[in-house]
Order: sequence, then structure tokens, then C-alpha cells
Amino acid sequence: MNEFLEQFVIEGRELVTQGNDDLLALEEHPDDRERLAGAFRAFHTLKGAAGIVDFVAMGRALHAAEDVLSAVRSNNAQVTPLLIDMCLGCLDQVGAWIDQMQATGEIPPAAEDEADDLVRRFSAMAGAGKPLLPGDPGPVVPAAVALSSIGRDLLEAQKMLLAEPAAEGAAGRLESAGRVAANVLRHHGRSLDATDLEGLLQSSLLAGDAAAMSAAIDKVLEGLAERPPEPAAATAAPPAEVTLRVDVDRVDALIRLTGELLIAKNAIGHSAALAEAAADPRALAVALKNQHLLLDRLVGELQRSVFSLRVLPLHHVFQRFPRLVREMANSLGKPARLMIEGATTEADKTIVEAIFEPLLHVLRNALDHGLESPDERAQLGKPATATVRLRAARQGEHVLIDVEDDGRGIDLARVRDVALQRNVASQSALAAMSDAELADLIFAPGFSTASEVTGLSGRGVGMDVVRTTIERLGGQVAVSSRPRRGTTVQFTLPFTVMMTQVLTVEAAGQVFGVPMAAVVETVRVERSAIAPVGAARAMVLRNRTLPVIDLARALGRGPGASAGDANVLIVSIAGQWGGLEVDRLGEPMDVMLKPPEGLLAGVPGIDGTTLLGDGRVLIVLDLHEIFDNADG
Repeated sequence: MNEFLEQFVIEGRELVTQGNDDLLALEEHPDDRERLAGAFRAFHTLKGAAGIVDFVAMGRALHAAEDVLSAVRSNNAQVTPLLIDMCLGCLDQVGAWIDQMQATGEIPPAAEDEADDLVRRFSAMAGAGKPLLPGDPGPVVPAAVALSSIGRDLLEAQKMLLAEPAAEGAAGRLESAGRVAANVLRHHGRSLDATDLEGLLQSSLLAGDAAAMSAAIDKVLEGLAERPPEPAAATAAPPAEVTLRVDVDRVDALIRLTGELLIAKNAIGHSAALAEAAADPRALAVALKNQHLLLDRLVGELQRSVFSLRVLPLHHVFQRFPRLVREMANSLGKPARLMIEGATTEADKTIVEAIFEPLLHVLRNALDHGLESPDERAQLGKPATATVRLRAARQGEHVLIDVEDDGRGIDLARVRDVALQRNVASQSALAAMSDAELADLIFAPGFSTASEVTGLSGRGVGMDVVRTTIERLGGQVAVSSRPRRGTTVQFTLPFTVMMTQVLTVEAAGQVFGVPMAAVVETVRVERSAIAPVGAARAMVLRNRTLPVIDLARALGRGPGASAGDANVLIVSIAGQWGGLEVDRLGEPMDVMLKPPEGLLAGVPGIDGTTLLGDGRVLIVLDLHEIFDNADG
């Protein structure tokens, strides 16, 4: 890829994001002329970028959208749902073109036809005129239709037909409406009554009969009311490749540290020369200690500076959710707005790229199960439009991400009943659980309180995957809920995944590291307290039965120590406690992990490796795999 095309891809994605943000904000506040101007600038700049790389088809599509936005600006006209949908669809197409160009280095071969379709749709809208002007709000329609983007588009087409049919230009409006209605079906990929509608449109268009065409549109609207459209956003496209842009101040900091490290290296060389010359041992020891302290400080600064190069603002992942939430809320018939706070909070690039799916699962559940229907909210005295908040903040060496809704909260009685039906816990155990412990059961594998399966959730999968994914990143998940006030799911994540705190343990003569985030406590018990249960082993800790795995045996190194009491590490994996029997317990330490290489590559149960101070290799364990394999 040449440098012009590479720059086009980077800047193009940024402009698509800017345009999306401005359009979604404009939908919330249609009178915000600044956001309208921002959206116009994004389209205008994208068009210019397309010209630089000679992407004529993209330029034509963007020019058509720009003309419509320009007309809205100059006429101080109304921003309609149809306008927002069409502009968002145009940006979706531009984003797809950019992805294809990055993959192939060439202009997509289908771009001309795709651009033609967009130009026709925008031309039909501009030619009709009526949807761009302030006017009546339109007919009252069922919520499922009003909240679906295809329903809104068809209503706009119908408004063209019914606007002063006897006036001059009525025939042109009739033709424009026909084109909009037909293109709407193709654009949304709907099969619902598409053949019947297009046949009726053609016959009514030839006859010049606005009433017949309006009746054809009514037929589809009735079908939409009976069967809302499938949520297109339920499965999101994979994220685009992220390019790191490094602040020059961070590069300057690395250059300064390099200079200081060179000075420290020279000082150690001087001390080595003194040692060879049989200098005073005490003075030499003092010098070496001071040089070690200096080196320790510089290495610490170097680590922080290097880590800062890998961080990204969470905006890179948060920016994907306003569109998704909008589409999911529309498909469910539950008006909702997503409020984002703390998007400038930074986190490790690996975390930013990995948390999209967990956050999507949580947002799906919030919309589908957490939020009430508009009628329910009205009865409870709540605003018709629900609010979902996505928040992020830095707290020490951790990043906190919250998803909070103002819905019905978790029905703990229902959770208890489902847990009992599915043998998640016994009746006595459930009776002894606190509200917080009951709420935490939503993360159990296969657990779901949904009364029906929808296109978004309710299949009993999702929240257990959320916990597993976050714990594999070294984080934790918690949930809190208040009846009729809402639910909050919080992720607590490490700021960086390159540096990990581990507890060293020894088994069968080998030193291993266990992630400290998973360690609950360490206990020393009599060996007789660990009893066989079938082919497995278990122990009771404070009236709680825990499975116990012999680490040496689990790693294929034979049984561990058998004399004396047993050292057991109590760990938490996916919310479940277990015991890890080891020969000896060591000390906590911070390590930088390297992916397993060579003979260790692909070996289950290994998360990474590092070197100890004495040169030995420290293998850091993946407890999820160790316990999963033991269960199997």
C-alpha cells in the first residue's frame, strides 16, 4: 500500500467516526446546528480525500449526501429520521470501501454500482423536497413501525405521495416516492413483502396513482407492525485495525531515559574497573548499591514510558456502541439513549481490543432484559426514553468500566427459582445467600432468567463468557442492582496486561507463577482433609466444598509432596472457588510475560513465561485451562 493510500485509510476511518458521532448527536438534538455543520464537514472532507486517491465512485456518493446536508443547512430545514438513516448508511458504505481498500490496495470493483444506489436515494430525497422542510409530524403508527428505520423511511416516502397531489410537480413526487420506497427495501435487505410491494409500486407508478402506491406502502407497514425487523446490530463486524499514534512528548521521554541509562551503564563499568583494581570493598559495595538504586528507578520509568506507548483511549471501542445501541433499541421498541463518560480514559491496547464483545453482551442484556417497555415505564413514572450509561475511569493501576441502566433491576426471586430449577445451587445454599451473592449467579454458565428467546439474548449464553473473558485479561466483574432503579455491571481491569503480579509456588521441583488476581487466600490443611470424590478430590473450607487439584499431577509431573500437611492455594476462576495443592508457597512479584515459545508453545495451562533473578524460567499458569482440563 502506498503512503497516500495508507494515509487515506487512517484519516478516512477517523472522518467516518466523526460523521457517525455528529449524526447520532444530531438525532438526539435535531436543532443542533453545530453538529449538523460537523457532519457536513466530515462528508466534505471525506469527498476531498476520495479525490486525492482517485476514488471517483466514493466521491459521487459523498457529493450526493453533501448536497442534501447542504440544503438542510441553507434552508434551516428539519432534520428527519430518514436523513439520519441515509447518511449513516452512506458512512457504513464508505467504511466498507475503506476496509476493502486496506485489504487489497485497490478500489472495490462493485463501488460504482453501490455508489449509484446511494446517489439515486439521495437524489430522490432532494427531488421530493418535502421531507427536508418543517412540517407535520406525520400519521400515528404502531411503535414497532415508528421505531424501525425501514418503517420511518417508508413513512417519509408516503408523505411525499400525500403532499398536495394535485399541485404542480405531483407526478415527479410520485416517481421519487416510488424510487425511495423500492430502494429502501433493497437497502435494508428486507424480504418482507418485497416482491408484492415492488409489483404494486410499478403498476401504481405507471397509472400515476398516488393512492394506490400509498396503499402498497400501508401493506408493508402493517407487516412491519406484526413482525418488527431483525436487529442488524445484534452481530457486529470485527473491529478495524487500530493504528497507534504516539505523542511526541512520550518519545522525548524515552530519549531522555536512554541518555540516563547510558550514564548508569558507564557508572557500573567504572565500578567494575575499581573491583578489578582491588578497590576498598566497603566503598565499592556502597557505590554498587547506589548505582542499583538509580538503575531500579530508571528501569521503572522506562517500563512506564514503554507501557504508555501501548495505551489507547477507550474511545476506540466506545465509539462503536452508539450505533449498535440505537439499532438494538429500535428493534426492541424500547427508546433508549446511550450516555458515554470517560471515553478519554486510557488502557492497554490489548484490553481496548478485547473488551468489545464483553461490553456488547452486557449492553444487549441491559436493553433486552433490564429496560422496561415504554408502557411499563409510563406506569412507573419513568421517562419514556431509558438511559444506559457507559462509564470509564482510571483508579490507580486499574481501569474501571461501568454499564448502568435505569431499568427494572434484577429480579432476585426469579434468580433464586431458576438457580434451583437448574441445580446451580441447593435450596439451603440459596437461602443462605446475600442479595449480592444471588445477583452474582447471573454469571453462572448457561444461566438465564429470560422467559423467551429473542434475536438479542435469552439463550442462556453471554454473561458467563463475559466473566471468563474479563478474568483472562486479569480483571474482575461485579454486578449490583436496585429494584425498579436499575442495574450496574462493573469491569475492573488492569491498566496494562504486559506487567502481571504473580504469586510464586513450587510443585515437583519446578517454580510456577499464579496470577495474584485469582488468589483468594492460602491455607495449610491436614492431608486427610482432602478426600477423594470419584476420580476427583475435594475439601471443605468454612462449610464450602471445593474441588482440589494437585498441580504437579495436573501438569503431568507425577504426584506432589505426600508428607506432612498440604499447602493449598484457594483461587477463584469464573466466580467459582477451587483449591490448588502445591509443594511450597513463594512470594508475590511483578513480571513481564512473554508468550509461550518453542516446546512450550501450544501446551495447555500456560499463560506465559519470564526469567527469575537467578536465571531460571518462571512458567505463569492459565488457571482457566488447568481447571477446565481437570473437569474434563
